[in-house]
Amino acid sequence: MKTLNGKPSAGLHGTLVVPGDKSISHRGIMLGAISEGTTHLSHFLTSADCLSTLAAFQQLGVQIERDDQEVTIHGVGLHGLQASAQPLDMGNSGTTTRLISGLLAGRSFTSTLIGDASLSKRPMKRVSVPLGEMGAQIATTDGHLPMTITGSQLHSVTYQLQVASAQVKSALILAALQADQPSTFVEQLPTRDHTERMLTQFGGDITTATDGVTITVQPQPHLTGQTMTVPGDMSSAAFFMVAASLVPNSKITLKDVGLNKTRTGLLDILQRMGGNVTIDAEPTDGEPIGDLTIETADLHPITIGAAEIPAVIDELPLVALLAAKADGVSRITGAEELRVKETDRIAAIVQEFKKLGINIEELPDGFVIDGRTPWHVTDTQLGAHDDHRIGMVLGVAGLLVDQPLELAGADSVRISYPEFFDDLDTLLPKE
Repeated sequence: MKTLNGKPSAGLHGTLVVPGDKSISHRGIMLGAISEGTTHLSHFLTSADCLSTLAAFQQLGVQIERDDQEVTIHGVGLHGLQASAQPLDMGNSGTTTRLISGLLAGRSFTSTLIGDASLSKRPMKRVSVPLGEMGAQIATTDGHLPMTITGSQLHSVTYQLQVASAQVKSALILAALQADQPSTFVEQLPTRDHTERMLTQFGGDITTATDGVTITVQPQPHLTGQTMTVPGDMSSAAFFMVAASLVPNSKITLKDVGLNKTRTGLLDILQRMGGNVTIDAEPTDGEPIGDLTIETADLHPITIGAAEIPAVIDELPLVALLAAKADGVSRITGAEELRVKETDRIAAIVQEFKKLGINIEELPDGFVIDGRTPWHVTDTQLGAHDDHRIGMVLGVAGLLVDQPLELAGADSVRISYPEFFDDLDTLLPKE
């Protein structure tokens, strides 16, 4: 149980370096593993999810050393992975599960993927079905984990993605590297493009058409190990951006945050709502990065539909919190994907926000929130629902009430940001 001590009268102040980007840390391990030569990753995210990826590739015969946030991967090449003697434990990581499925689909051995209770409820047919169209042999358990992948020769496809998901897209791209001919994938909407960017950096041949949604992958690339510094995770930075925007008298700076345009949905929404954000971008050849300075602001309501959801899917609980303090009624729709995350995040947010007296209505695919209604705590016992992002958004919400709250399941933050509450404490006024 974590005690949330209530509103800091002096606001939030200070400078913070947020942990390495979760998506990029996952992909750095994977692409380093299937490259030739050595890959060095600095500022690697040492969360439970990313450590699940690291351990899985060690089981697949890849030598990997980690010294805190420094990781060295001795690549085995595109065809050098070896069968694991034991099932591969994905922990709670949907990213690990779906991306590694694409790689294992084209190998010459059989693999079984398992996960924790939460991950075992998440849908896997969204990857097993399209991979099957490439010739993969994948057996799920009623569409979920455990999942058995019998590797086989993959063939090229032209495939229209059925869900707007970077995880599904990335699984197909990794499978297409092993196909017999080029493959083309067409997204419903643009999703985060870390796989495409990083694959190009490692020597792959992948192109995105001018429409922004048609991706062509050339097979059998010669990938070469790289030296990379993982930028700060925008999804982690987002919690502090929202906290500083909403807690009176605040001003903070977040250093070296990733500014990939497919990840800045929360930043864009905050600015549209009237947020006070200064961006100091840094020149770079890889992923764009920069420093963000955020100050307290009076916010306007917002309407968000399906077209914007992919760029802000992980931050939607925070958008709901912004809306709960905006001067008017906000409406978020097209976000049914939230129902199949670590928990049903729509139901969880509505349940927990109502304990704080927030005027929120649950929709099948989102929320309607009236930020003009004063908050009135009706239940001081909050729950994280075994979901890291729910736990962190409630940690921020606890800064906006005048009394202490108790948060059950706060240790769920270890999945993506183990140091979240410690880092938040560094921005609070010292007694």
